[in-house]
Amino acid sequence: MTHSRNRSILLQIGVLRRCRVAGVGSGTKHAEPSHFHDRTEFVALPAAALADEIGRRRTFAIISHPDAGKTTLTEKLLLYGGAIRSAGSVKSRRSDRHATSDWLEMEQERGISITASVLHFDYQGFRINLLDTPGHQDFSEDTYRALTAADSAIMLLDNRKGVETQTRKLFSVCRKRRLPIHTFVNKCDRVGEDPLGLLDDVQAELGIDCFVSTWPVRRDGRLIGVYDRERSKVWLYEETGDHGQSRPNAALVGLDSDELEAAIGIEGVERLAEEVELIEIAGAQADFEAVARGEASPVCFGSALTNFGVDVFLERFLSLAPPPTPRESTGGVVAPAEHPFSGFVFKVQANMDPRHRDRVAFVRVCSGEFDEGAEAVVSRTGQKLRLAQPQEFMARERVHADTNAVAGDVVGLLDRGSLRVGDTVAVGGRIEYPGVPRFSPEHFAQVHIEDALRRKHLDRGLSHLAEEGTILLLFAPSITGPIPIVGAVGGLQFDVLLDRLEREYGVSARLERLPFHCARWVTGPDKAIDKVANAYGRRRVQDADGAALILFDNEWTLRRSIEQEEELTFHDVQPRSVVSA
Repeated sequence: MTHSRNRSILLQIGVLRRCRVAGVGSGTKHAEPSHFHDRTEFVALPAAALADEIGRRRTFAIISHPDAGKTTLTEKLLLYGGAIRSAGSVKSRRSDRHATSDWLEMEQERGISITASVLHFDYQGFRINLLDTPGHQDFSEDTYRALTAADSAIMLLDNRKGVETQTRKLFSVCRKRRLPIHTFVNKCDRVGEDPLGLLDDVQAELGIDCFVSTWPVRRDGRLIGVYDRERSKVWLYEETGDHGQSRPNAALVGLDSDELEAAIGIEGVERLAEEVELIEIAGAQADFEAVARGEASPVCFGSALTNFGVDVFLERFLSLAPPPTPRESTGGVVAPAEHPFSGFVFKVQANMDPRHRDRVAFVRVCSGEFDEGAEAVVSRTGQKLRLAQPQEFMARERVHADTNAVAGDVVGLLDRGSLRVGDTVAVGGRIEYPGVPRFSPEHFAQVHIEDALRRKHLDRGLSHLAEEGTILLLFAPSITGPIPIVGAVGGLQFDVLLDRLEREYGVSARLERLPFHCARWVTGPDKAIDKVANAYGRRRVQDADGAALILFDNEWTLRRSIEQEEELTFHDVQPRSVVSA
């Protein structure tokens, strides 16, 4: 199916959508903002046009260990997609230029990704939704949430280090979700592992079959191109001289060409021919059905810093990565082209615009197309919500979406607190997609405020950041009132918490670390809960919804309690009955 087949239809529909009708009242508790008086008349795409639009969506995340070059690769994908004119890689930080996806001030100061970003751009007929995720393990929960919204993943490896700890953890999440995984071996401009040895390590470490898509071509240890296995030719690149901020010129030459011999010499040509023969004889063959099942991974080699091999990788990835696929729900399997609109919230972000103290819920569209002005139902509460003012993103920057989002897209909804991470939003009925995972914190601290007059600001800041998933907000009872306790997966989350409280809410606070390392929601008789919680190395608290939790000093204490307390049920996530209350 060609992408231009329905162009005239789409243009006509675009004109119709710009026609306005008189104001439509919500009749619901959650109406659109007061300044939103008109709605655009919704004209649904014809079935064939909708299927075509969905078919060109590619929604994916990049997973890697810290310092593998994920932010740099993200910048280069934006460069090739025409979303930016000049790549501001991490290497440019000294000149006060920052990566597009790192928009928080703390990210720019520390040179690390702290929160997931959504990046939209078009490339060669595809509509790309790139979910840029934190690489540091302390912020891995944000990455896990983003992966629930992805249809595929790019696994980025450091040529010198291969599979590392965080890569292994994130890969296991992708494997459980059966996400197709495409591998890019980065930093091939530097001396690293033998490529074949690296592939063997990946297969042994991760249990996934790898087949070569592109292969590094070097001269005197320097990367000058990649062998394109599909074309059986070599891409030779010219250095740009601007540290990879622009696209390099590339020439496609044959294995027996004079250009290749001039570039790598006769010995280099002979060595490359041997490597190509070895790849064809001993290497795994392309199995695209296995890729779709998440059981095999195409592997490309290159350098995100110099842009060598990035264009070929992007082209190959987009051709093989799947469009949106059907998703399980409480109402059965929902196909992407089904009407009406449905999606789920995988991220909430406060204060993206500090001037307005806004709150944006990021919704992955799972079916149909976004109908601005339509009435949807929030599955968790059963409350009605007016779909108004959809936002599309380029990291922090956002604009009102000019065209309706369809399955596979990510749309931002300006929200006043009615939506949470994991909520399903659907038009025409109450369905629910599987919840977004929440992992038990391993670090806990009591919050103390320096200025008691700023207590309301502290409470508001803690509430907003908890809704984002930055922290787990808990409360311990006391004579003077509930004491706020925060839980985090990693210690660096506490630094982010204190920094954002001061920058965004004007609150100077300090944290008192607590001797607990895991938590569980618990249901059962209140006396039994108190009995367990009052033992040594434990403490009873409650979350923002009033659900009871017990903090434990170690995993052994937790396991012992689970084994001994038959009256109680321990939960890794908040019980559904409490969430829906």
